Amino acid sequence: MLTFIIRRLLITIPMMLVISFLVYLGLELTPGDAVSHMIDPEAAARMTEEQFAEMREALGLNKTFLERYWIWLTNVVQGNFGHSLSGGVAISTIVLDRLPATLELSVFALVFSTLIGCVLGTLSALRRGSGTDNALTVVGMLGVSIPEFFFGLVAILIFALNLGWLPAGGRLLPGYETFFDRLPHIVLPGIVLSLMMTAGVMRYARSSMLDSLSREFIRTARAKGLPAWRINLIHGFRVALTPVVVLIGFRLPTLIGGSVIIEQVFQWPGIGSEFIGAVRGSDYPLVMMIALLSVFAVLMASLIVDVLTALIDPRVRLG
Repeated sequence: MLTFIIRRLLITIPMMLVISFLVYLGLELTPGDAVSHMIDPEAAARMTEEQFAEMREALGLNKTFLERYWIWLTNVVQGNFGHSLSGGVAISTIVLDRLPATLELSVFALVFSTLIGCVLGTLSALRRGSGTDNALTVVGMLGVSIPEFFFGLVAILIFALNLGWLPAGGRLLPGYETFFDRLPHIVLPGIVLSLMMTAGVMRYARSSMLDSLSREFIRTARAKGLPAWRINLIHGFRVALTPVVVLIGFRLPTLIGGSVIIEQVFQWPGIGSEFIGAVRGSDYPLVMMIALLSVFAVLMASLIVDVLTALIDPRVRLG
């Protein structure tokens, strides 16, 4: 397994290079540049072409595409992630300030959706064809179909404005810095972010559990007179967990990137909202760094899923 992990980590390097080039090329093809977004339209109307050229030269935007990409890549390899073109703040500082909030929200949503989704999916499979199964199926379809921002707005309206149980947005109030102080703020956005994933995990767990319960080893275990809870949880659920682990593993980087809408709705100061601002302002260095973090998370999630699958299911061998 160690050889497999090392080989996959080595393969990650050329993949990151290719993806970074494609992302940089995509940004190059977008209309406008950082200068056109930094300057107020009224002020831009009074500026001459020479002044625009001086600003582009100061930001290094007058160089060719390949020259700028090579300079950026060389700096990143040396650990210099550059500065934001719009604010002048070091990108490493922005990422370190914003990433913990997004990870906090994503991990909460991942844990909540995994626990609830697995429990409901297993319950639905064990009671196949019953009213409980039909009700959970309908709830799962609604969770997949309705947009997250709609759930977010409804949750704010009911639990924050009408009932006043939870804050309507933000991560912290002035003077409150502990985890337990942040907990009331994370409940609403975390649960709303996890709703769609909970529905997906529930559906995967149900179908996988039904497939597992129809296997020959389950019939053998029943013939031996083993207790029903042991057959369902130890033998059936362990095998059924493999496709669910694959889904969960690939959903974590998706949650990190997909939390953009929820961060906007709940005014959560995460990396997603920062990414939206960077795209709008054509802040190329910041967009590149956030995009590479997302790509790296996906590649690492793929590696972790392969390893966990081999550990859960002894029939899987890493080659």
